[in-house]
Amino acid sequence: MTQASKRATDRQLPVIVWLRDALRLADNRALSAAAETGEPVLAIYVHDDASPGLRPLGGASRWWLHHSLAALGRDLAVAGAPLTILRGPAGRIVPELAQQIGATAVFWSRRYGGSERAVDTAIKNSLGELGIGAHSFNDFLLAEPWEVTTRSGDPFKVFTPFWRALRERGDPAPPLPKPRKLTTAHVSLPVSLGTATLDSLDLLPTRPDWAGGLRETWTPGEQGARDRLTRLIRGRLDGYTANRDRPDLAGTSCLSPHLHFGEIGIREVWHRVVRAAADRKVPHEDAQKFLSELAWREFSNHLLFHNPDLATRNFQPRFDAFPWVSNRRRVRAWQRGKTGYPIVDAGMRELWHTGWMHNRVRMIAASFLIKHLLTDWRTGEAWFWDTLVDADAANNAASWQWVAGSGADAAPYFRIFNPVLQGRKFDPEGDYVRRWVPEIAKLPAAHIHAPWDAPPSVLASAKLELGRDYPERIVDLDEGRAGALAAFQTIKGA
Repeated sequence: MTQASKRATDRQLPVIVWLRDALRLADNRALSAAAETGEPVLAIYVHDDASPGLRPLGGASRWWLHHSLAALGRDLAVAGAPLTILRGPAGRIVPELAQQIGATAVFWSRRYGGSERAVDTAIKNSLGELGIGAHSFNDFLLAEPWEVTTRSGDPFKVFTPFWRALRERGDPAPPLPKPRKLTTAHVSLPVSLGTATLDSLDLLPTRPDWAGGLRETWTPGEQGARDRLTRLIRGRLDGYTANRDRPDLAGTSCLSPHLHFGEIGIREVWHRVVRAAADRKVPHEDAQKFLSELAWREFSNHLLFHNPDLATRNFQPRFDAFPWVSNRRRVRAWQRGKTGYPIVDAGMRELWHTGWMHNRVRMIAASFLIKHLLTDWRTGEAWFWDTLVDADAANNAASWQWVAGSGADAAPYFRIFNPVLQGRKFDPEGDYVRRWVPEIAKLPAAHIHAPWDAPPSVLASAKLELGRDYPERIVDLDEGRAGALAAFQTIKGA
């Protein structure tokens, strides 16, 4: 045997780990399984903007993805398996890549959207035909959507019994540590496979660069996610039950974009919160409330799995006949935070600046668009998809349908948030509004949520002229409510 043939015989065949919704090293079952083979690992990310049915990412998510991939690339390089970026249809690239480099197996974390599952199924079939192993893992949910069902085996449509059934399963499996060491797969990739650089994906905004507020607010990547979780456990969970509804307080976890991109595993978050409660580092009630919020994320993903068109079709068909009103001027005012209602405008401006909005204010802003402006919920869902850094396909669609009354376990359509009362209750001193709507910041708390009711002397002291410094209301609340209820009556018996 020649030395060359001996080297070929001794050469280990590589395995591929395909990273997409679990952009992390810890508690990544796909990555750990690839490492446990003992074979050289080729870690890849495929930017698939070509496969039919896949929804293009919104602008804020593209910004986050760029920085998340950059962080992941650095972490993988330290671990010994640099990230390879490819661009094109994953259905072609993944099997072709595996065949060309002689990979014995491909590992990935599962996705739950209908189009994503179709792509993954086709790839698994292609790999099988080539004699290459295909191994998928749950790295995104506490339980698989087919594992939590009613006693009759049907998917849940109401959250409370779903949450009860999820708890009865007990804690999820403990999170896995980072692989101790990865062995790099040294392979040459032809240009035909769509090799790319991170910058060539053009994920960042340039003309104009509107991402300054995002850079100020967030640190994408696994370390940024861990820092957020640590801050939650060390302080924000104490009083979470009450404070989570207060946009003027730092009372929420802000973990949603990190969970959306899989920079931290849901199992790790769950176990650390449970452990903190057991050690009495956080109140039990607050820990349970936070876990129920994780369960709502879970419920939303289960809904998406069983209803792939959740973002485009009413869960309740009777809403197909709802008489929505199309008014571009009003929608544009809502998008720009110029409705004349301070709590709504504050939320929309926070969204534009940071790529995120407090959950209570999301409900207020969504209710205003749907019910006071009679705008189809899909208009709001699309705007949030483009502007949120945590634009999760399941959470976004399920939550918009919940507010609209058209979804599973939805709020009744006749439940209409009054933005003035909501502002006074959850932003009592007006600090949240003052931060994001500075033109009315000098108004006293008694008038900041309804400046149109302020006496002329108060407006003058605040140097505020409505219609000039701050817009007049685009709709009267009572008229908007009456219109919403009348519209609902047209489908009530459907």
